[in-house]
Amino acid sequence: MRIGDLMNESGVGFGTSGARGLAVDMTDRVCYAYTLGFLQYLIAAGAAVPGGAVALAGDLRPSTGRILAACARAVRDLGGQPRYCGRIPSPAVAAYGIAQGIPSLMVTGSHIPDDRNGIKFNLPTGEVLKADEAGIRAQEVRIPDAPFDASGMLRAGEPGALPAAETAAADAYVRRYLDFFPAGCLRGLRVGNYEHSGVARDAYRVILEGLGAQVTPLGWSERFIPVDTEAIRPEDLVLARDWAAGGAFDALVSADGDGDRPLVADETGRWLRGDIAGILCARRLGVQALATPVSSNTAVERCGAFARVLRTRIGSPYVIEGMAQLRAAGLAPVAGYEANGGFLLETPITWGDRTLAALPTRDAVLVALTILLGAAEQGRPVSALAADLPARFTHSDRIKDFPTALSTARIAALTSGDPARDQAAVAAVFADAFGPVAGLDTTDGLRISFTSGEIAHLRPSGNAPELRAYTEAASPERAAQMNATCMDILAGWRGD
Repeated sequence: MRIGDLMNESGVGFGTSGARGLAVDMTDRVCYAYTLGFLQYLIAAGAAVPGGAVALAGDLRPSTGRILAACARAVRDLGGQPRYCGRIPSPAVAAYGIAQGIPSLMVTGSHIPDDRNGIKFNLPTGEVLKADEAGIRAQEVRIPDAPFDASGMLRAGEPGALPAAETAAADAYVRRYLDFFPAGCLRGLRVGNYEHSGVARDAYRVILEGLGAQVTPLGWSERFIPVDTEAIRPEDLVLARDWAAGGAFDALVSADGDGDRPLVADETGRWLRGDIAGILCARRLGVQALATPVSSNTAVERCGAFARVLRTRIGSPYVIEGMAQLRAAGLAPVAGYEANGGFLLETPITWGDRTLAALPTRDAVLVALTILLGAAEQGRPVSALAADLPARFTHSDRIKDFPTALSTARIAALTSGDPARDQAAVAAVFADAFGPVAGLDTTDGLRISFTSGEIAHLRPSGNAPELRAYTEAASPERAAQMNATCMDILAGWRGD
């Protein structure tokens, strides 16, 4: 069967970051086939060798163990050697694969609810990009009938169990940061670690304590919690404020389910927006050139800290392509970040005799450590670091259960390609709420600039049937108000 046909048949397809779908649709047979297609593509492209090792890891949602077992079975059936790295952050298994020169995959649905899951594939050099996805879709795979029952699950008694978990990838990820950041650099800081159900919770504790911080565990959960760093749940806003209310913490740290998107709160319990955290991280690291999606806060250009800022489509594959362009232009150091806060390193960072190796995939821990270091060095609260930036504030939210085909059609109706017609059509929908339209950007979705300087950006999610809205204004209250208005407008598009 061709993988592209299986995607159409199963409803499990590539989004902006790996294959995603409902857990019930991600049967053992489907996940087995996807893994075969991934490895066959790498072997055909000369990026992997037959019979070689493949690193596997996963998040903590209920379906992850079953999917990992199906992926491991596929590796074995192709003659390979599955190395199970445990339930660790996505950047940890990717970094391990890069260091070992082997492919890796992470079973995760990231921030989305646990009725869904996904598989994030990594080449020996980093993330699978869009051209690679096309190559995987084109693969013809032979799926044996015997191991699977009529529902597509491995039959009882069929070998599919994961090998014993190895600690090498998790240990190397911890050492990556303990070896780079100055010893004791966070001494005296009181940090609350919002653990919930994220696989980064243990790494955060070990690294922060190793650098001298006093760490308090908060909010551990056995049940999976879909923490989304772009559309922060009201519950998480309340939790952070309550934890910080007694003045017990200098900062709070957390991440999404697979540990590649950070959450950092200041001493008041206010979660920093991911694109603000990205600017603070890049500035402290001494980055000269940045790639970031069109949806990120414009404070990155306005702050004047970077020699070059390249705007991209939304999604880590596009940010990675943008970083490669900047590196090819002779710029360094080069990094990238997304509006969700995930930070990517295209080139190494050197501080004195210490070097942090490149890691061109999203990471959460680096962002939190760098912001905390900046606060410790300056003897200032985290809130003051963010206040140094130009007064531009963003807000984002999404409408769930919004069919992708419908949201795409709604936006397409406003973007015919005729500038005058499109601007009039957009104004008819949004001008009453936000004033005259100054310009449109269709790099990814529909980004509307108003003559007031405010921005509204609409985009169907690449990972789930959701329609997202990003807004930017001169105050957080106005950005939130704009976003609420957008939610009302978009709900009308769905027919609510």
